[in-house]
Amino acid sequence: MFPALEPELKQETLPDPYEDFMYHHLQYYGYYKAQRGTLPNSATHQHIWKNNPRYLLNGSFGKREDLIPDRLQKEKHLCEYSKVVASKEKETAHSLPFPLADSLMLSSPFVKSRQLLYDDIGKVNPHLREPRDLFALFSGSALLQAPRWPVECEVIKERIHHIEWVPPQPEYFYQPTGNEKIPEIVGEEKGTIVYQLDSVPTEDCYFTSSRVGGKRGIIKELSVSLQGPEDNTLLFESRFESGNLQKAVRVNTFEYELTLRTDLYTNKHTQWFYFRVQNTRKDVTYRFTIVNLLKPKSLYTVGMKPLMYSQLDASTHSIGWRREGNEIKYYRNTAEDGQQPLYCLTWTARFPHDRDTCFFAHFYPYTYTDLQRFLLSVANSPVKSQFCKLRTLCRSLAGNTVYLLTITNPARTPQEAAAKKAVVLTARVHPGESNGSWIMKGFLDFILSNSPDAQLLRDIFIFKVVPMLNPDGVIVGNYRCSLAGRDLNRHYKTILKESFPCIWHTRNMIKRLLEEREVLLYCDFHGHSRKNNIFLYGCNNTNREFWLHERVFPLMLSKNAPDKFSFHSCNFKVQKCKEGTGRVVMWRMGILNSYTMESTFGGSTLGNKRDTHFTTEDLKSLGYHVCDTLLDFCDPDRTKFMQCLAELKELLQQEIHKKFKELGQDMDLERSWSDISLSDVESRYQTSFQSKTRELNQKKTMYKKKKKALKSRKQRNKQYQRHTLMPESKLTEDAPERAGFPSTLQKPPAFFRTSENASSSMMKYEKSRLNKSQLNGRGKSTSLDPTDMTTLILTKNKDRIQKEKPGFTVSCDPKRSTNPSQEPAPSVKPSWSRNRHPGTRGSHRTAVAYPSLHVYTYP
Repeated sequence: MFPALEPELKQETLPDPYEDFMYHHLQYYGYYKAQRGTLPNSATHQHIWKNNPRYLLNGSFGKREDLIPDRLQKEKHLCEYSKVVASKEKETAHSLPFPLADSLMLSSPFVKSRQLLYDDIGKVNPHLREPRDLFALFSGSALLQAPRWPVECEVIKERIHHIEWVPPQPEYFYQPTGNEKIPEIVGEEKGTIVYQLDSVPTEDCYFTSSRVGGKRGIIKELSVSLQGPEDNTLLFESRFESGNLQKAVRVNTFEYELTLRTDLYTNKHTQWFYFRVQNTRKDVTYRFTIVNLLKPKSLYTVGMKPLMYSQLDASTHSIGWRREGNEIKYYRNTAEDGQQPLYCLTWTARFPHDRDTCFFAHFYPYTYTDLQRFLLSVANSPVKSQFCKLRTLCRSLAGNTVYLLTITNPARTPQEAAAKKAVVLTARVHPGESNGSWIMKGFLDFILSNSPDAQLLRDIFIFKVVPMLNPDGVIVGNYRCSLAGRDLNRHYKTILKESFPCIWHTRNMIKRLLEEREVLLYCDFHGHSRKNNIFLYGCNNTNREFWLHERVFPLMLSKNAPDKFSFHSCNFKVQKCKEGTGRVVMWRMGILNSYTMESTFGGSTLGNKRDTHFTTEDLKSLGYHVCDTLLDFCDPDRTKFMQCLAELKELLQQEIHKKFKELGQDMDLERSWSDISLSDVESRYQTSFQSKTRELNQKKTMYKKKKKALKSRKQRNKQYQRHTLMPESKLTEDAPERAGFPSTLQKPPAFFRTSENASSSMMKYEKSRLNKSQLNGRGKSTSLDPTDMTTLILTKNKDRIQKEKPGFTVSCDPKRSTNPSQEPAPSVKPSWSRNRHPGTRGSHRTAVAYPSLHVYTYP
């Protein structure tokens, strides 16, 4: 403010709006009980505020930190204060001469004009700065935003941090011997509770509010008190970020039963675990048994080991997380509560040091604080911050920031900027699937590097990245849900902005992006608990012009990472129960290449990494391979793309041959079948099979019921009359079925029979009934009927069958073609250049022979 104006401001006698607001606000909440006049007047304190912006937060009327407990509320009060001060300055400026008013407005810290740029001589530049966010983000001297917890959660003050480390030797799967012990579940009746959370919000509760630090009051010690230095009881703790343990019961000297906490505000989803143990003993075998897992199948049955971390090893030997465990067994819990089946995981472990602090986890943790620490390093980098803009997408239910990264090199012309296509990547919609964050970190490390390939990708694409979609779930240690108690990956179609803000804003951001430019690819990073390797779920394309195109990117990725990525495990079926997932919703919005990337909690069964666990470096390397595959996928030289497309068609043709062989038919594909819907091959084909099986099973059940003894003569008479009135033809048709009930594998469906002299009246009946149902249903679906599909398959040209299967000969050419009109030479086989390590393109290796395509369906 100007000194000449200060007397005028001091002479004001009207009540200050800010003072009036704060007086009522603080009295309402019981924070302030002083007289009205003791509050500071905003006008008389504007000079202090301008010279010391921290005045509002530290306050002239006591400690404002005590009045406004966290950063989110401070921002709200700051907004109210800024509106009042800005309005006062505008009123003052209107009564002044124009030059003085203009200078006064530019001096205000709250008006929009602070966005104007100044040149060296002090004049105003008409160009505006880049708009600021609604919420403050990182700056050079900013501290990390403290995570906000539901007010029911107790949180310890200690900060947990782990070092990154890659084991020097491969960590092989555990080999089950068949003699693993299955411990009897004792429970707290016969054991001793050594750790238990006081109250856990279940499905009967719902989220109300949050604060930094969680529950108010003194944090109690939940572990038992040691009786002396010789007491060897383990001390458990999980009230830290991403921790999950509800109860620990000591059932023997070195044996403990553990109960996991369900996802907050639900009574299910127990899979992720992460907890701390202290007061360990060296050279002693401990047994841990988790007693309330919910999934009937798990990778622990095929050799997956839990992870262990020793703080003494980390501080003295720089050793981080490692696979640890023996006598691993995953089995059904016999002591169930009758509500739902429970499963147990038991393993033994030996700690490396006495009185050490160790951690156990389902997978490598990656917390919300870890993400903020990484983003802070990006924001503080003078180079990376030039092409990576950090924004706030929205606030979560608890008030935690959901970050959005926009990564691209500045365009030289508006036409060049408009021509860029977009790529959207997201992760951690399921908070317990931390492997998605490690893949995302590998992608960000590479795309933000100075590699020539990374620079090329930033030149031709705009990357929209949401690295953590569900920060609330990550913070509290949920496995699948948000604080709304719902799986966010089933609610992408939601209109409830307040209940699912992260998903709503992500979908809205992509919708706006589609209005501006083409989105080439959408991929959501997940984790998988029942399959090994890494694979993609996609969506079958219904447009004949782009037939099989959605499978090209996964096939290319499998060739770039043959020891990690399995094309054999990919699936492209769109189920009705998956309609609310991100990949299906984005696909229906118009993104052809819309995927869910599933990375295992276990390891690889492929190539050089066969039967070994994945490390964080393996997952980060896949983020690099995603970038590498994008370059192959968008290469102006379409040789690799067309080669993969031809290979996919041949593999699918082999699959159709295999299906016919299973039916006992020897079919030749004689004419073009490229317009066959994949849903007909993969879905309708199997559906007709299943319907036939279902029909025959119903007939079996009906005849079995007829063989039962009748209870009375009246019933026998009714049964006799019913059969005598039945048409004779129907009795004749059903006669062969009574002698024996053949399965669908022994007899092909009626619509696949090509013989015109069918002797069985049963087959005539089935065929006529099927044709009638087809006629009735025609016009209700755009996909081909099975009879039309068979006709098209039978007209396949034989010359196309005899073509040699294209292969991949490997040579390295680090330079990408930039001629969009270049067409692949038909006589020259394409090269597939790959390198083993990120950023070092040029090493030679031979592509692995690829197995045939198998069409899988969800169980």
